Formats: sequence, structure tokens, C-alpha cells
Amino acid sequence: MKGQAELNIGVVGHVDHGKTSLVYSLTGVTTDTHSEEQKRGITIKLGYADAIVHKCEKCGAMDTKEGKKCSKCGAAMLAVKKISFLDAPGHETLMATVIAASSVMDGALFVISATEKCPQPQTLEHLMVLEAAGIKDVVIAQNKVDLVTKEQAKQNYKEIKELVKGSPYETAPIIPVSASTGSNVNVLLLTLVNNLKQKHSNAGEPLMYVARSFDINKPGTVPNKLIGGVIGGSIVAGTIKVGDEIEILPGALRIKKEKETIIPLKTKVIALRAGSDPLTSATCGGLIGISTQLDPALTRADGLVGCVVGLPGKLPKVYSEVTIELTPLKRQVERFADVLVPNEPLVLGVGTATTVGFVLSAKKGKAQLKLKKSVCVDTGQTIAVMRRAKNRWHLYATAKLIS
Repeated sequence: MKGQAELNIGVVGHVDHGKTSLVYSLTGVTTDTHSEEQKRGITIKLGYADAIVHKCEKCGAMDTKEGKKCSKCGAAMLAVKKISFLDAPGHETLMATVIAASSVMDGALFVISATEKCPQPQTLEHLMVLEAAGIKDVVIAQNKVDLVTKEQAKQNYKEIKELVKGSPYETAPIIPVSASTGSNVNVLLLTLVNNLKQKHSNAGEPLMYVARSFDINKPGTVPNKLIGGVIGGSIVAGTIKVGDEIEILPGALRIKKEKETIIPLKTKVIALRAGSDPLTSATCGGLIGISTQLDPALTRADGLVGCVVGLPGKLPKVYSEVTIELTPLKRQVERFADVLVPNEPLVLGVGTATTVGFVLSAKKGKAQLKLKKSVCVDTGQTIAVMRRAKNRWHLYATAKLIS
């Protein structure tokens, strides 16, 4: 089954609860591809792994391994759906990346280890991120059950049920699995396919959040042989086609005489790809790569991450100063100060963009912020707000743009 994925499933949970291992067990793809991730043994950047789901034409069992007969009844397996897993980091210092990932999720796979008491700090914070982002469909994987006794697994299950009690995920399926042995992974896959549905719409003006950007030229390439920059991300509305003229906002950072400015970009779509598959047009679902005519120096080293892509003149407005209405989250991990104070820094998650806003004024649940880095944001868009407490950043509130 070629082409792009139909569904983006975010994989979230506390650090070292087995998210990357479980994605590998489901897809056969390792998402920790960066050298620092491999050295430290943790996910740092948002990782993508696509899988084609095969379904037994006789008994309905599902698997992601191609060219195999059904392990249950021996009948043929037919490709039915292509899905994309977004592996988000679990470490507390990387919560902004989790918030960015939530903006392109259709649903989530929530990984909780049976070997530790539930909830762990980032287990609770990731739950709040999903609620804040409006992610409705969640499947919980109770991982590492092979490392505990039956009684410990039951106790952990009760703790998970208590964690989600009163939340939108109170009735979410809880599937015991072992990523290391592959036990029950097929049941988990079946549950994901049956319970998670695409929430983004292919209708309307095209809008894509940039999660990656690359320079694919080898060092030493002569100027007339250079290939234009590549941007990667997920389309959350509409359709982008080869040959389209596109705009990228806020754009690229330019430093001249020690002064920083953001330059809006316009370019042409030269080619589209979903993994190794070429496309003539792309809609919602999976990670999409767009080859452009941009100077590759602009796209190198994720230089355009956080930008949005669309048709010229059709994108939301760019702001360097915003007034937002805050809704503090009920499930707060730390006790925050009662009021925001002038010059207090807040971290804002807007789509795949992360920026710092300094409080200019605040009263009656509203705050005016001066942004360190401009963002492109729509008035109806949910903004995640992180605030510092006890020398650590924690998810504090959701917000809506007023002006």
C-alpha cells in the first residue's frame, strides 16, 4: 500500500516507559535516529514511523508484517490501512516537543509501565497535554507486564483506572503488552485501528505544520547542482499539490548587523513525498516531505520548524505581541503563584512552534505578552502555556488568542 498514512497516532508517556520500543514492536522502525538520542538512550526530537496494517480476510486478525499469512488461521493477510506513529519524548525538559506533537495527532497511544507506581510525573503531564489539545481518542498500553507478577499488574491496572477517572479517557481501552517480547501487540494494534479515527479535515484552505526541515545536499556540492530545501510536517487541513505556490510563515530568521528579523518566504512545490513514495498531491495524515526552490541554507538543521505552510495570503496572521485568555488546568502538578507578574516568562506551544512570551500585563484571566519569537496563529487555535514552578517548567494552562 503506497501513498501517505491515513492516521497520525501520537505515542506519549513518562520517560523510559517503553514508547520507542513499543513503536518498534508495532512497526519495525526505530525512531531514535539522531546521534544524541542513540547516545543517551532517550527520544529528544519528534520521531515518525509508518506502518501498513494487514488484516486477515478470514478471522479479522491484524498485523503490520508484510507478506505473512495469518498467525491464527493461516489465511491471507490483506493491506487495509497505513498509519503513522509519532514518538514523543517523555523527559520533563522536552515537554514543549510533546505539545508540538499534539497539534498533529488524530489520537494517542498512552504508554504506562507496569513496573512503576502510576502516575509518574510525566504520565500526569502528558495526560494534561492530551486534554489541553482536545485529543478525544486514546488507547492505553500497560507495558512491561512481563516484568511484574500478576498481582503487581492488577494493582498497576487499578492505579491507571484511578488516574483517568473523571477525565475524557475514563473509558479508554487498557491493553496489557510487552514491547520486548511482542506479547499482545497484535491485540493493541487491532484496538488502535478500531478506536482511533482521523480528526483533521481535507476540506478548506491547505494548512501544514512544519516539524522538520532539511538540506539534503552533500558537503562540497557545486552551486549549479544544489537541490532546493526540503520541509517536512503534517497537513492538518486542505490539500497541497505539486506545482502549488506556497507561503511559509513566520519565515526564516535573518541576522544583519546584530539585528534579528523574520523574513516571510514564498516558494513553489517541486515534489511531494510520503516516506519513499512520490505523491502528486497530499492531504491530512502522516509525515509529508515537500521539495522546494528555497535556498537550502534556510531549511538546514530544522531551521523552519514551527512555521506553517499554505497558499499565499490564506494563512493566519503573524504576531510578535499577543493578548491571550488563559484557562488554568485543573490537574496541576505544582502549586503556581496566584497571579502572573510583569516580565514573568511563559513558554507557549502554538502548533509545532515553541516560543517564550514575557508578561507585559495581566488581569482577570487575560495576559498581554511580548514574544521572543513571532508565531503564526489563528484566533480559534488552542495555545498551550507552560509556567515555571520550583525551578521547573510545567504545563499550566490553555489559552486562546484575543488580539
